Amino acid sequence: MPRLILSMDGLVLKEMPLEKERTTIGRKPHNDIQIDNLAISGEHAAIVTIQNDAFLEDLNSTNGTYVNGQPVKKHVLQNNDVVELGKYRLKFLTEHSAGASEQDEAMAFGSAVAVESSTASAAAQSADPVVAPVSNVVGMIQILSGTHAGRTLELSKSLTTLGKPGTQVAVITRRPHGYFITHVEGTVFPVVNGHSLDAQAHRLNDHDIIEIAGVKMEFFSQTAQQ
Repeated sequence: MPRLILSMDGLVLKEMPLEKERTTIGRKPHNDIQIDNLAISGEHAAIVTIQNDAFLEDLNSTNGTYVNGQPVKKHVLQNNDVVELGKYRLKFLTEHSAGASEQDEAMAFGSAVAVESSTASAAAQSADPVVAPVSNVVGMIQILSGTHAGRTLELSKSLTTLGKPGTQVAVITRRPHGYFITHVEGTVFPVVNGHSLDAQAHRLNDHDIIEIAGVKMEFFSQTAQQ
């Protein structure tokens, strides 16, 4: 189970396992992690957790959220990342089992990396939770460029992360009414059919051409095998 180590000025204050799907951080008492400091907004940030994967989102805080010294709005947390909120530090740690994790088994497509989550929960946008679709239609991604051109990735999980951490990352979420792509990390937004996306989730349609971290791929759907 992933956990956070809260510290200030090098002094460890507490250790908190990320047991909930969504963990909120802020100054107000209703937050899961309350930091009673004026530099912290009432509702500062949130972390959506999927097994050992975690997705950090700044909730339009006044003073911002930083990861490893860089300001972020949305960020896929990696083991040993340090989240900075004012003078406070939250170190993100994962615990891997003896077997290979989803992160270890990431599929590399040239300069891009695709990582699938393995639970039917969590979303890129916390206000619109993911629910496993009841239909037997499953989305697919086919790589069109790079050393792995021609390979396909089945989007059977609730959330699939695509991109190159530190450069450009997006997530594709599987929802009851279709598949949606959302920008997560990087100054350059993903491109769909030649048009750059904005910060909002964008619904994918059959044969959409996506470009992330310099790799082109095509989205399409097919009937899942029974």
